[in-house]
Amino acid sequence: MARDAEATRQRILKAAEEEFASYGIAGARVDRIADEALANKAMLYRYFGSKEQLFDEVFSRRVVAVVEETEFDALDLPAYAARAFDLYQKDPNVLRLTNWYILERGQAADLETLVASHQEKLSRIESAQKAGHLRSDLTPIELLASVRALAMTWHTLTPEMARSKLPSLKRRRETIMENVRRLVS
Repeated sequence: MARDAEATRQRILKAAEEEFASYGIAGARVDRIADEALANKAMLYRYFGSKEQLFDEVFSRRVVAVVEETEFDALDLPAYAARAFDLYQKDPNVLRLTNWYILERGQAADLETLVASHQEKLSRIESAQKAGHLRSDLTPIELLASVRALAMTWHTLTPEMARSKLPSLKRRRETIMENVRRLVS
C-alpha cells in the first residue's frame, strides 16, 4: 500500500490541534499525537521539526481559518465582533490555542501569519479613522484589542461565573454588538 504523505501530515495536524488545545505545548505528548494520527514520532519530527514548530503550524492554520471565517470590516466592527463570538462558540479550540500561544510562546514566537493579520486590521482601522468613520481618540490597537476582548468575553468566564444563569446565546451576541457599537461611536 502506497503511503500518502499529505494525508499523514493532515492527520498529525488534526491530532496535534486537539492535543495542544487540551494540554498546551508543555503538556502535549508527541507519542499521543502520533498514536492518534496513526503515524510514528519520526514522521512527526520529519514533517514539523519539533513540538514547538508543530504547535506553530497548528496555530498558524487556525489564524488563517479565523481570518477567513470572521471577515474583518473596520466600518462594521460590531458585526466583526459578532462573527468572532460565533466562531469561539462553534470552535472552542480557537481560544484555547490562542491562550496557550500567549502563555507558552510569549515573546519567543513571531508568526508571520499573525503579524500580517494584525497589521492589516490595524491599517484598516487607521484608514477608517482618517476618513472619519471611527473615533480617533483611541489608537487602532486600542480599538482592536477592545473589540477582540468584547468578542471573547462570554467565552473567558471563570467556571464559577459560567455556572450563573447566563443570558441566551442570542442575547450574549447582541450585548457584544451593542458594547462594540458604543465603543466605536
